Amino acid sequence: MNQNAAPSGPLNGIRILEVSHMLAGPYCGMLLADLGAEVIKIEAPGIGDIGRQIGPHFIGPHNAYFASLNRNKRSVSLDLTSEAGQKRLGELASNSHALLTNMRPAAVRKLGLTYDALRKHNNKIACLALTGFGLEGPFAEKPAYDYVIQALAGVMAMTGDPNGPPVKTGYSVVDNSAGIMGALGLTAKLVEGKGGQVDVSLYDTMLSQLNYLAGAYLNAGQKAQRYPGGGHPYIVPAQIFPTSDGHVALFITHDGFWADFCREIDREEWITDPRYATMAGRTANREAVIADVQAVLLRDSTDRWITRLAPLGVVVAGVQSLEDALESELTRSRQMVVTVPTAHGDIRMVGNPIKIQGQPSYYGPPPLLDEDADQLSELDWHIQAPHTPRGG
Repeated sequence: MNQNAAPSGPLNGIRILEVSHMLAGPYCGMLLADLGAEVIKIEAPGIGDIGRQIGPHFIGPHNAYFASLNRNKRSVSLDLTSEAGQKRLGELASNSHALLTNMRPAAVRKLGLTYDALRKHNNKIACLALTGFGLEGPFAEKPAYDYVIQALAGVMAMTGDPNGPPVKTGYSVVDNSAGIMGALGLTAKLVEGKGGQVDVSLYDTMLSQLNYLAGAYLNAGQKAQRYPGGGHPYIVPAQIFPTSDGHVALFITHDGFWADFCREIDREEWITDPRYATMAGRTANREAVIADVQAVLLRDSTDRWITRLAPLGVVVAGVQSLEDALESELTRSRQMVVTVPTAHGDIRMVGNPIKIQGQPSYYGPPPLLDEDADQLSELDWHIQAPHTPRGG
């Protein structure tokens, strides 16, 4: 990182090797680095992480896409296909607590990035493999990207207007979720204090997040479906509604809030109407409820509805763009846009969502390719032992 300061946090003293590219693996590594781990990013000589070349935005030599996923890390170049590269990998592994990668299973094994390959150097190292479909099985070697997983797991089929085509979510939900899941799995292994292999697949991660929708089908045969306005399958009204000048997200979770809403809009008869009075009634009469609520909300502006409904405790918000969100008072109050100084200019990025009392967040710059090679060769390799396992 070429800096005197260093991250502090609950993972301070933990060294993690990262052999990954693009999004899921780098995001996983960055979350761990933000929490204090020393993350050493091992990259191919001359090329590095593919993410270094994605997108047109640069701050000096720093690519904005890469920077958003790789702050607080070190970088060294190793040719892991060579004998010398494998020797150096073994040396690094012998003095590290963990390794994470998001390559295909065949590449993970070929490059010696599994626990079985590294245990000879360090039998307590925890190894995470983030793959599309798992390290083993008939689908293991199939190519997998965020788009493909969304298609296969049913996410696209349940997203969008009911009368329109399947729709991808607006961001890389699979890759980001897998990065978080990987960080959780690896941290759990570190807490245990024993070495071993952690296997997290993008496909499994996405299915796990469809929890209650999957449960409805598995236990009652109810199929997932799309509702207008992104409506909730069980809660009515809970969706996006048009207003006179935009849209609001309205989410009325129980009958008390429904009654408050009805009084505010001068529709007190809906409080006692058996079709509308209860959540069960509103769900059974979804189309009528939605049509009536929509007709009311179209009569006023988004800001006016928020001003009228929010003080009542009704969950309501305007539909903002990402740009609006980044510039909002809410984002500023949570200190979620941070500025990272570099020798080539400041890089602005979204901060870490995990706030730990008494431990202010630290944001170091993303590494240039191989910039830490000389430092690593001179490092004092003494690091603390992994956390003592519970009951140990």
